[in-house]
Amino acid sequence: MATHPVGRRLVLWDIDHTLIETRGLGTQLYRQAFEVVAGRPLEHVVEPTGRTELAIFAETLERHGIESSANLERQYAAELVRQYESHIDELCSQGRILPGAADVLVALAELPWPVQTVLTGNLRGVAVVKLRAFGLGQHIDFDAGAYGEDDSERARLVPVAQERAGARYGTAFTRDNTVVVGDTANDVRAAHDGGAAIVGVATGRDSADELRDAGAELVVPDLTDLNRILAGLMR
Repeated sequence: MATHPVGRRLVLWDIDHTLIETRGLGTQLYRQAFEVVAGRPLEHVVEPTGRTELAIFAETLERHGIESSANLERQYAAELVRQYESHIDELCSQGRILPGAADVLVALAELPWPVQTVLTGNLRGVAVVKLRAFGLGQHIDFDAGAYGEDDSERARLVPVAQERAGARYGTAFTRDNTVVVGDTANDVRAAHDGGAAIVGVATGRDSADELRDAGAELVVPDLTDLNRILAGLMR
């Protein structure tokens, strides 16, 4: 295994299509949460990829002619977390861990230099349920991450995570020692705009070529090549 570099590195994991897949259950639970809060059927599904949960909810409300409010956002956030908690058995049976994800999290947890957390459009409560359902949560410092309720713009989540992780670990996390791992061109742009490098993983909607074209410093087909991923994180 590669030797560790001097100093800490902040590793910010995207969740959906990078570490796990819900295989359609996420869309189902989003629909159910919306219908509970809005009191009407969801008729217009918006594109969720690479976006934060509250941005998705705000656009969904707009598509249905409903004015957004802080109260509705709070109700939706609480209901979506409740939906995931009450459907955890379906999440485990219907979803899956993506190839190599568990092994790379374990390998990084055994090294002295990585701080592993998440940078995700998911709400914190949803992120916790998803990763713990698949046995991945013990390797993640959830208190150091950034989530969909922290900001509607994904790029602005990077400095949120850097600040939180910095306060917890006594390290200044900057563009030089922060790496996002994600599966979309939106993740690449958010990482660069927010102040981080990125390892692009072609396990989602966007191809390896699209991730390279977006500017990812390293692109891998999946998370199975541990040595290559570690080398990329240490650059």
